[in-house]
Amino acid sequence: MPRQLRAEQTRATIIAAAADLFDRCGYEATSLSDIVEHARVTKGALYFHFAAKEDLAHAIMELQSQASRRLTGEVDGRGYTSLEGLIRITFALTRLSVEGPVARAGLRLATGPMPVRAPLRHPFTEWLEIISHRLLGAVRESDLHPDTDVEAVAHSLVSFFVGTRVVGRSLEPVARLPRRTAEMWHMMIRGLVPVPRRPRYLTLASRLERELTATV
Repeated sequence: MPRQLRAEQTRATIIAAAADLFDRCGYEATSLSDIVEHARVTKGALYFHFAAKEDLAHAIMELQSQASRRLTGEVDGRGYTSLEGLIRITFALTRLSVEGPVARAGLRLATGPMPVRAPLRHPFTEWLEIISHRLLGAVRESDLHPDTDVEAVAHSLVSFFVGTRVVGRSLEPVARLPRRTAEMWHMMIRGLVPVPRRPRYLTLASRLERELTATV
């Protein structure tokens, strides 16, 4: 195996092991020795790629940010309405959390004491912008009431999305996340979407939940 490819695989293995431990145990309770043991690599291999535990945390948050931007771009290229695009983005992010530890660890790091190093932006700031942009579009497309307070709704959506994951971390399995995302949208749709347009989006949220649940 070429040396560069082997190094990339080792780095990915270390990141996956660190993400799993950060997700399950928390950043502060996880040591570099724990990560070395979990990844089944040498300390030399870890230090070759990461000088400190903080560097590992930053790499995980960077991967989470890249995934959010990629998913947003993929949805934007499919011609959905602004509201449908937003609903699909949240379910896509939910899928990432269900399928692997990196997204879950990134969220746990974002809600903890870990500072976000420039040029990386805090994920909640990115999510607020993603959501606000699509909510404004949904108002223009008459999928939301014209007097919708976009800033307040965006903040509520991020808080709901993050809060269900923080609470659920110790109370229920990760496979429950699709249900929680659907519950969030059923409440939001009933409160924000004009009555004639509600069935379309309620049906969409339920369908996306079923599709995601069937894969976990």
